[in-house]
Amino acid sequence: MPFITRDDVHLHYETYGAGTPVVFLHGLGSGADDWALQVPAFAKRHHVITVDLRAHGRSRHEGALTVEQMAGDVAALLEHLGAAPAHVVGLSLGGCVALAHGIHHSEQVRSLTLVNTFARFQSAGVGGLWRGVRRLWLLQFRPIRELAEFVASELFPKPEQKDLRESAIASLSRNSRETYRAALRAILRFDVRAQLGNIRCPTLVVIGERDRTVPRAAGELLARAIPGARTLVLADSGHASPMDQPEAFNAAVLGFLESSE
Repeated sequence: MPFITRDDVHLHYETYGAGTPVVFLHGLGSGADDWALQVPAFAKRHHVITVDLRAHGRSRHEGALTVEQMAGDVAALLEHLGAAPAHVVGLSLGGCVALAHGIHHSEQVRSLTLVNTFARFQSAGVGGLWRGVRRLWLLQFRPIRELAEFVASELFPKPEQKDLRESAIASLSRNSRETYRAALRAILRFDVRAQLGNIRCPTLVVIGERDRTVPRAAGELLARAIPGARTLVLADSGHASPMDQPEAFNAAVLGFLESSE
């Protein structure tokens, strides 16, 4: 099981395939395994790198967190692997990390794919605000599994998504309350709106049509502010687009990467 150590953080990663590097960055409370439906398709053409961001999965970290720290970890990993410049694909929190990487380590980035993410967090309307308050209450007062069940039911609400829902519950339940809280604070403090115009690499903004976590307006802002950015709205997709619409997601992103070579 490969690790690198940076600033006393042991960062877990996996690699697959050969070709132009593509690094995948997961969402809040999740891990590298979230990309299981992408790895086989992308590894046919690319050197695929998945990573557990610090304080997530098999990577370890204690104390305060920032998105910029996580981006620095990704930069160190790509340097360690000799895999820069790489295409960077990020979902939600991972999309924030991808943005920070594209801004602060632009020489390492071939392209950005920003999935259901934002330059600054905003609630998805009144319903999104209520769900955020509910999540915070569960985080504070209830067992972490109850929080995991609530989040997973939001991500995968359909009866036929039972397997995805159970997998998400298992993954989210592995978080400690402290590290989940630290990662959530990092998201809430993140704001790169003023720097989006500095991004010069090809960028694809992916928006889940049914995303109830990040409002469409957040993705639309990214598309407007990043020069030349393209937008893809995935039909019948929620916040976890790579998992609930893997075939459409994979085809679209592979096509975008090919056009960005």
